[in-house]
Amino acid sequence: MNQEQERLKDSTWKKWGPYVSARQWGTVREDYSANGDAWNYVSHDMARSKAFRWGEEGIAGISDEEQLLCLAPAFWNRQDPIIKERFFGLTNAEGNHGEDVKELYYYLDNTPTHSYMRMLYKYPQQSFPYAKLVETNRQRTRQQPEYELVDTGVFDENKYFDITVEYIKESADTILMQITVINRGQEEATIHVLPTVWFRNTWSWGYDAYKPQIQSGSGQVLEIFHQTLGQYYFIAEGDPQLVFCENETNTNRLYHQPNSGDYYKDGINNYLVNSQSTINPEKKGTKAAFLYDLTVPAHEQVCIRLCLTPNPDFNFESFDNVVSLRKKEAEEFYQQILKIDSVEETYQIKKTGAGGFIVEQAILLL
Repeated sequence: MNQEQERLKDSTWKKWGPYVSARQWGTVREDYSANGDAWNYVSHDMARSKAFRWGEEGIAGISDEEQLLCLAPAFWNRQDPIIKERFFGLTNAEGNHGEDVKELYYYLDNTPTHSYMRMLYKYPQQSFPYAKLVETNRQRTRQQPEYELVDTGVFDENKYFDITVEYIKESADTILMQITVINRGQEEATIHVLPTVWFRNTWSWGYDAYKPQIQSGSGQVLEIFHQTLGQYYFIAEGDPQLVFCENETNTNRLYHQPNSGDYYKDGINNYLVNSQSTINPEKKGTKAAFLYDLTVPAHEQVCIRLCLTPNPDFNFESFDNVVSLRKKEAEEFYQQILKIDSVEETYQIKKTGAGGFIVEQAILLL
């Protein structure tokens, strides 16, 4: 048996995985309306300000099996009106072919125990065309093709970032995170990258009165504690800024009702995009991020390395070796299953398809 097959015998390796929805807003799980109109009850515009009860969302997000603690990257190109924390798409009423995500992203690798995961997201360097996508698709009939993100021109002249997000498990509960940003354009470009960690809100609506906390540790460390999960540390390389808010609904923005506290789910967004005083200066909360301000030269790349671990003494010395090892083990696992070792392109296509099925079965067995 190969290493991944050996790990499948140990259920603790499935504790952390890609259990975070790429797009949670508009689902019936968060619909408490009188008429059952889930899309309008929580819209994309509302999602950054509303704390979800039953499930979280994020780009390339992971969580523990109960989705108590979530981890996902967010991005801002200094042009968009909001941080890119979730995928954008059309509702059933907006799309000429119904609901449809309008992003470019690709899940490239995953093992059943999620010992190695990789996805690619293509992020425009220009302002994301939210309104144009909605208006153009709404005007088209069912007989016409959909108006896609590439049709808007935001990727012209290769003015975009290729962002690869990888998760690599050193052990069942120590997870390495690697974010590689490649500038595909002809000129240097700036981007903010925000590896973000947060607790699903289980405390403000009666499910559980216990409220966990994230706080600043020594150096580039976020100290995370939950009574169920125990103590974790989110550790970053480099010198990013640490920013904090609460995973609480901004009731003033959404419902014109007084807020019950000082910091809310959209606090980091409002601080970065609108220069508002919406992050906690005491450096604690239930949502936090490392804020990297990067300038990437044309055709070059920048790599960010982080780790979520219960080990406070973790260091990055063995990081690259663990990444290489888990990649090799993932290849060995799929090569043995697919029994293909000749045409690389065929292998990658079959591996991606088989990987989706195998991972789906692994999740169902949790």
